[in-house]
Amino acid sequence: MTDADTHPVIVQSDRSILLETDGDAFEDARDVIAAFAELVKSPEHIHTYRITPLSLWNAAAAGMTPKNIIDSLTRYSRYEIPQNIIVDIEDYVSRYGRLKLYKSEDGRLLLESDDPMLITQLLNHKDVKPFVSATNDKNKIYIEQADRGNVKSILIKIGFPVEDLAGYIKGAPLKFNLRKKSLSKKPFGMRKYQIESIDAFYMRGSNHGGSGVVVLPCGAGKTVVGIGCIHALQTQTLVLTTNTVALRQWKSELLDKTTLTEEQVGEYSGDSKEIRPVTIATYQVLTYRKSKDSPFLHFDLFDGGNWGLIVYDEVHLLPAPVFRATSTLQARRRIGLTATLVREDAREDDVFSLIGPKKYDVPWKVLEKQGWIAQAICHEVRTPLPSDERYQYVIANKRGQFRIASTNPVKEDICERLLEKHKADNVLIIGQYLDQLQALATRFGAPIITGRTGTKEREKLYGAFRNGEEKLLIVSKVANFAIDLPDANVAIQVSGTFGSRQEEAQRLGRILRPKAEGIIAHFYSLVSRDTCDQDYSMKRQLFLTEQGYRYEIVDAEAI
Repeated sequence: MTDADTHPVIVQSDRSILLETDGDAFEDARDVIAAFAELVKSPEHIHTYRITPLSLWNAAAAGMTPKNIIDSLTRYSRYEIPQNIIVDIEDYVSRYGRLKLYKSEDGRLLLESDDPMLITQLLNHKDVKPFVSATNDKNKIYIEQADRGNVKSILIKIGFPVEDLAGYIKGAPLKFNLRKKSLSKKPFGMRKYQIESIDAFYMRGSNHGGSGVVVLPCGAGKTVVGIGCIHALQTQTLVLTTNTVALRQWKSELLDKTTLTEEQVGEYSGDSKEIRPVTIATYQVLTYRKSKDSPFLHFDLFDGGNWGLIVYDEVHLLPAPVFRATSTLQARRRIGLTATLVREDAREDDVFSLIGPKKYDVPWKVLEKQGWIAQAICHEVRTPLPSDERYQYVIANKRGQFRIASTNPVKEDICERLLEKHKADNVLIIGQYLDQLQALATRFGAPIITGRTGTKEREKLYGAFRNGEEKLLIVSKVANFAIDLPDANVAIQVSGTFGSRQEEAQRLGRILRPKAEGIIAHFYSLVSRDTCDQDYSMKRQLFLTEQGYRYEIVDAEAI
């Protein structure tokens, strides 16, 4: 056997990459490939990736060159890389930066390229033409300030991502310090990867920094990264969050770890409408309107303060109206925080063009090895579908089949066995269907949190779980995001949102905060065997598989 035979990568001419999992080089090759390719599927022995324009543009924005990418593929590839793949990599990576956006001396925006034919093409392109005007320089065209985001969105869709170097308004100053000890008297300092992610975003205040996305695992302290970015800029800031519970956790962290005061941090939610130097709002309140055709009542918040920074928490969930509003906010610095850039609506290119490219990413397993997140074992428990349910399943439509398979009553019995197995642990049961969750709450006498649960009641129940009064919580999808439950170490997923990869990642994330004495976290996904539930489960697991997690397939009878 030659050295080449042990190389785990096969690059194919259709832009797919095959990666064999059986070999010493697998993990190193996986981490390298993930920087410039997207995972497509991940069965046991061979994982399939695909090189896409967006994956290459994110790599280019992070500083990778065509040579970096090709050298990485060559190092691990068993066979010679197809010539067309080399050409594609060189072509697409070179497109990032071929169009640069600057601010002219008179304050106007200039789109510039070394290729005058590209400028001519844009002046005559039907989608671009309404937003641009010619200059006396064949390498430059004007765009209006208000169209900065729209033009970037259009250009990435036609294959030319813009490197935006037009700069940002500073916003109103806000002087504060980070504490060396939190108010709770615990030592506080930034971790190495948090400092690196802040530096990658900020870039010493240059026009090359100031907009982009930081990708870190759940439980790795993304809120602390956001706080670090606010501190680096020392400017008034608008923070957008997923719900009121997350909003209040942000406020608590800001007050605990910085010298900001209560009077400087405002809540803008359904309960309160405070605009202060740091204002934290929910996506729900921003997208509220009285009817489908009514205006968004609270969009003026974007102009309600002299913001120098906008923080988008859980940026992969950004609602379409907030995308549209963000297209006009390109003169303000923007940071997106997320555990995964995966969007099931395939609008990752809008995140790239309107928020910014991926600035920092670290594999989950790397932080696990360093002890910053808990070690977790994933189990897929395959359960039989009772014969009467099986009949209803085969005659139902597609949506009906998914509901029947998801709410399989056998899953209740599996939950009981798992709760007995983990009776000393802190357990979350997570699901999609409220009637299923209510039945579980009744059977086990456990509290339940859904979208109908008021904010005060949610906070009370989360608090009871944290202090050990409650060992079991039943939660709906409202608990997917931004819940600080550090002692949760077992999650049982009884149903999910079809094949949502980001939801699977977020649910595992509920149990990834570091545990005392090296306690291992367990994530159980209950799946109805030989149904669409099993098919969707495979897709949901994709992102986590890319991060190095493997699912142990367990038969229900073995629990």
